[in-house]
Amino acid sequence: MKTAVYYNNNDIRIEERPKPEIKSGEILVKVKASGICGTDLMEWYRIKKAPRVLGHEMTGEIVGSKSDKFKVGQRVFVSHHVPCNECKYCISGNHTACETLHKGNYDPGGFSEFVRIPEINVNSGTYLLPDNISYEEGTMIEPLACVVRAQRIIDVRAGQTVLVMGSGISGLLNIAMAKLKNARVIATDINNYRLRKAGEFGADEVFNASEELDLKADRIIMCTGAMSAFEAAFRYIDKKGVIMLFAIPNKNLSIPVEDFWRNELSIVSSYGAAPVDLEEALALIKDKKINVRDMITDRVRLEDIQKGFKIAGEARESLKVIVVPE
Repeated sequence: MKTAVYYNNNDIRIEERPKPEIKSGEILVKVKASGICGTDLMEWYRIKKAPRVLGHEMTGEIVGSKSDKFKVGQRVFVSHHVPCNECKYCISGNHTACETLHKGNYDPGGFSEFVRIPEINVNSGTYLLPDNISYEEGTMIEPLACVVRAQRIIDVRAGQTVLVMGSGISGLLNIAMAKLKNARVIATDINNYRLRKAGEFGADEVFNASEELDLKADRIIMCTGAMSAFEAAFRYIDKKGVIMLFAIPNKNLSIPVEDFWRNELSIVSSYGAAPVDLEEALALIKDKKINVRDMITDRVRLEDIQKGFKIAGEARESLKVIVVPE
């Protein structure tokens, strides 16, 4: 089978590998669509484990099953990271801190023609796609689930002013989710195309990030790794406010600790999604509460994945890039 092997952002090679063989409790999925995530583009982060097959926002059709739960022909979304549901983190509801979740994955990755799904992922991370969710829309379940979790952590609610810094795909999902909760949403970016899209997906006000804003936000969600944005966030956060590190810079931050102390500010992070978040995201897409279909702007074949990485990395007039093997 064909796989797209990542060496660095500018070196992704189409290589042949044997089709995975499944064992008891496992399923084999023919990949129908797989999204390019913003974290896939974080070369400083990804290159540590290169060469490898990336792709964790994957949907497909089951073509082989040795599981009692699923059968050949079913359409599924599969989560790459799943918790053990037994450790102290899982028991306390902090599933994304689970070591099993951080270590697990499917074989080899969504940027391939076929994927073997280990038994733990079959049992805790495989979801049937409803008929009204396309394979492409299904790739947005995991990104939206990450947003669901992040906004739960910082308790986004009606009446708050929420500043979303960075209006790429993660920013747009956060905008749409915060609006669903009836918050006042302000969005920033340096890209005028993305600012227009931020307005289309629900932002009450949009500003170019080069402007100095006259505002204080109850919640700030960082959807950009630009250091200048983090410096600005410290100026825009209101007393008792919370800054969510949804995206991170490639170096450490210098935090104005006196402001944080005197104004009782908080800075928190969110990594990944738990099964409860994935289930909520799937329901939001199924019930058309969040419009993910119109966020998908580009599609490339597996053989053209290097072009897909270029489009996603340049971030000009694109939002979500989907790799479609067929």
